[in-house]
Amino acid sequence: MRPLFSRPRTLRGRLALLALATGAVWVTLLTVAFNVVLSGRLREQADDLLRTRAAAVASTVEARPDGTLLVHEPADDRALDVGVWIYKGKNVVEKPSGAAGLQSWADRLAGRGEVFTDTAKPNATRLYALPVRSGGRQVGTVVASVGLDPYRSTADAVLAGSVGLGLLLLGGVFLVTRTVVGRALEPVGAMSAQAAEWSETGAPTRFGVAGRPTELSALAVNLDELLDRLAAVLRHEQQQTAELSHELRTPLARITAETEWLLARPRDEGEQQTSHAAIAAAAATMRQICETLLSESRTRTAQVPGRCQLADATREVASRSASDHPGAPPVTVHGGAVTAGVSAPVLERILTPILDNARRYARRTVTVSYAQIPGGVEIVIADDGPGVPGAAADAVFTPGRRADPADGHDGAGLGLALARRLARAAGGDITLAAPLASTPGARFVVTLPAG
Repeated sequence: MRPLFSRPRTLRGRLALLALATGAVWVTLLTVAFNVVLSGRLREQADDLLRTRAAAVASTVEARPDGTLLVHEPADDRALDVGVWIYKGKNVVEKPSGAAGLQSWADRLAGRGEVFTDTAKPNATRLYALPVRSGGRQVGTVVASVGLDPYRSTADAVLAGSVGLGLLLLGGVFLVTRTVVGRALEPVGAMSAQAAEWSETGAPTRFGVAGRPTELSALAVNLDELLDRLAAVLRHEQQQTAELSHELRTPLARITAETEWLLARPRDEGEQQTSHAAIAAAAATMRQICETLLSESRTRTAQVPGRCQLADATREVASRSASDHPGAPPVTVHGGAVTAGVSAPVLERILTPILDNARRYARRTVTVSYAQIPGGVEIVIADDGPGVPGAAADAVFTPGRRADPADGHDGAGLGLALARRLARAAGGDITLAAPLASTPGARFVVTLPAG
């Protein structure tokens, strides 16, 4: 049975509960502060009323030289007589009617200085004593009183109203937060479902960051990187399986042929030994192939296979080309931190024929630039040579075909064809792009999966 107050299992529920708890703390603090301030303000109003009433009564009291007090009665003094005592010393000169329960409290204030006091419940009353002075000495006291029940009723009503309003506010905050968070998380759920589908089918589609808020852009980048890593692993495993199948086919065919040859008719001892030696050699070759190709799987580290940093790989290829051909035009590499979804050796085998082609025809320089593109990476190899003639552009990737066989350059016309075959096997391609107006020459564009 699920507990009554268990932690929500969904992120939406947890965020809504967090917002509710935070709102409850703030509403409680604001409610307490508001009611404390209100209570203080109501008390100040009661004190102001007592001071005003006592001062008004004190203005009607005259102290004579013989020590007696003369009270000048105004035309309508009913408002002043309500809850007001006039004392000469400890003796009552005038007192209100119907205030017997407060008489003892008023007597305690007679002869004292300016002071406030409160009576006990249930009929709480606040009293104020104002001295009447003559010749620098106190000759009498005016005591005024006011009931606190109306003020406390107001404070209680405001407290109940603020508590009710706070509860309604918290309920609204919870519902609104739950709704808003739920709608905000809908794109995240959709992205997660798409990522799961793409990772299962190996689709090259990626989320990208266009049109997404900052938080979802960061999530999209991370998901795209995860999908690229999965795609790189899948391509690596497929390539390894294909290589294993291809390499094992020859020794296995040799074993099969030798076995059929032995079974076809009786053989003498020399022929049998030759056949057995051939079968043993083929079996040893198969064992060596298996150990070589599977050793990577047994010793694989946390690094994802089939990935490489273009900055390191392209500079390594350019450096090797410069060392192998010291008199050739220099190769300049441009680009940032970009990861390709192929291994460094495969990338080298793809780029080397294109760089060799650029080296043959470049006059002063060869440029290699790379960048991230949606769903992959792009590498552009450009030279400042004469470029590829329009008539030969369609056949530049045909094995054995050259734009001008009599141009005096080495090469058999196989490099670009093999490079394109490798690129397409890795999930990419190589195309011949139109030359730029500012830099004429050949421009080959290599597209590869992102890593």
